[in-house]
Amino acid sequence: MAGQFSVSESSDSFEYMLFEGDPDHLKPVMLKPNRISPWINPDMLKLGHRIGRGPFGDVWLASHHHCSEDYDRFHEVAVKMLYPIKDDFIQVFISKFEDIFSKCQGLENVCLLHGISILNGRVCIVMKFHEGSIGDMIALAKGGKLSLPNVLRYGVELAQGISELHSRGILVLNLKPCNFLLDGNDHAIIGEFGIPFLLIGISLPSLDLVRRPGIPHYLAPEQWQPSIRGPVSFETDSWGLGCSIVEMLSGYQPWQGKSADETYNLVVKKQVKPNIPSGLPPEIKNVLYGCFEYDLRNRPLMTDILGVFKRCRDVYKDEIWNDSTKTLSNKSCYSSYTDWFLSKDILQVGDIVRSRKPKNSCQQANMAISEGIVVGIETKGDRNGFILVRVHRFHNPLRVHTSMVERVTHGFASGDWVRISSKEDMKHSPIGILHKIYRNGRVAVAFTGMETLWEGDYTELQMAASYCIGQFIRIKSNISNPRFDWPKNKGGIWATGRIMQILPNGCLVLRFPGRLSFGEAPDFLADPSEVEVVSFANCDGVVKKYQHLEDYHWAVRPLVIALGLLTALKLGIFVGRRVRSRPGMKKDVKVLHGESPWRQQEKKIQDGQNGSNSAWFPSSVANMLFGEPVPPSR
Repeated sequence: MAGQFSVSESSDSFEYMLFEGDPDHLKPVMLKPNRISPWINPDMLKLGHRIGRGPFGDVWLASHHHCSEDYDRFHEVAVKMLYPIKDDFIQVFISKFEDIFSKCQGLENVCLLHGISILNGRVCIVMKFHEGSIGDMIALAKGGKLSLPNVLRYGVELAQGISELHSRGILVLNLKPCNFLLDGNDHAIIGEFGIPFLLIGISLPSLDLVRRPGIPHYLAPEQWQPSIRGPVSFETDSWGLGCSIVEMLSGYQPWQGKSADETYNLVVKKQVKPNIPSGLPPEIKNVLYGCFEYDLRNRPLMTDILGVFKRCRDVYKDEIWNDSTKTLSNKSCYSSYTDWFLSKDILQVGDIVRSRKPKNSCQQANMAISEGIVVGIETKGDRNGFILVRVHRFHNPLRVHTSMVERVTHGFASGDWVRISSKEDMKHSPIGILHKIYRNGRVAVAFTGMETLWEGDYTELQMAASYCIGQFIRIKSNISNPRFDWPKNKGGIWATGRIMQILPNGCLVLRFPGRLSFGEAPDFLADPSEVEVVSFANCDGVVKKYQHLEDYHWAVRPLVIALGLLTALKLGIFVGRRVRSRPGMKKDVKVLHGESPWRQQEKKIQDGQNGSNSAWFPSSVANMLFGEPVPPSR
């Protein structure tokens, strides 16, 4: 089985000529870079017993046999034996692992990778074996939770290891206390290097693995449906670490006792945050709340988390944090901004900036700074400080807070709606949201249909029309088969929905207020490239405008019908009164004092018989008009 798969031994080699004193007899020498191959011969591995089971496979204790001319050695290792992968994708997985293997060498606070092999048709990842984990410590700890000083110490080491992986472009996506290993010196080590990241784009036999790539209790909202609610990014790991910190502090797993479907409903649908223990220092509570923001762009980066934990590690040294230690808190630890995305881009002198657009607003912003150049920074390296901006037609630079402006590079800024200019057929939507733009012109964009960020050059993008919450949209006339299910009206015309939420990749979450639903109204999704905005301005004719009015609420039509019936009733009464008040009818309908209605009718009949009035009413007509009984005949 192993012979069917190839693993590259090294990068490109080159040949040179070795000169040994005789120019006529040069000796050719082949030089190869010193790169370790990750491939391990399956015959060199001997499985012992299973020590764990995770969402992606089993963990075995094994021995790795090193054999050479000089010695034979056996190492005790941990082998992660993954669940079966389709044969067509095994080589793809191994190629991805090679790249991660080379990047993970020499990292601190990250478990050492020995290599990869295939046993019994299953991919096996060989790692250094560590005896215990933070999950074991929580299970054995008094009260089932760890002390704040230990949590801060472990938090620094974990955030440091994750930050190093992020700096090499590796997402972990499977952070939990059982994957936080402990070495002989009680230091925390990341025992997971991104198996979910390696499995992106690889077909798996189990549909359950595709739907839930990890333990449900630690999954960020975008991990449940990466191509729809994604993309997965560095901030996704912030959610997982936040859940782990909460479990370390409280002793309870987030959403403990909830099924996977219940957890999905809470995290994705209702957007409920995990319970954060009370009595924590404000700076720790602030960063944890930031980790649980539904929109990943609002979460802190791992470097932000690392900075908070480092600054607070030495402040809270006591075993029990209480009110008396609050005065020890360093004020610089606490950030009053709930939106962490405001501090992710450090401005530099020479950057072009503009006023930050209001979030989720359909109205044009009154931009105080349409475009300006940063000419001074009051506090170097401070993300929450003030800057000086030179604006055209102003003599003196303006002093503004960094949270009030955004950087513009090559005409683009983070958060802009963009369209990819490629003409190739794409499985993802061509319209997305710009997440990052670097000063060298490289960009990272989130598109509906992609599980990760798309990276490229700014020249491949064009500005696109933006959408905002509250707008009404419908499927374009030239779209016959939209990406997501979309209801139709009785006439077979696509219904009009209202945008309730905009996901980080531009996917639109909407509801149809014009359709009556019992219970909670269901959410629908829309590809931004397949819809158009509907408003009274672009509805031609009174009929179209009325139809758009009905889309505002299902009660519009019943209300119009009720108003129509009331108007018809009032009109009927008015017409009836007008008819009865005509001059020729006054004498006939005049009510005489002191006489009963049937007596008045009898007189009218007698007058008619005497010829004084040729227009007389029969008794049955009188009964219908006046509702009085006909008098008995005499």
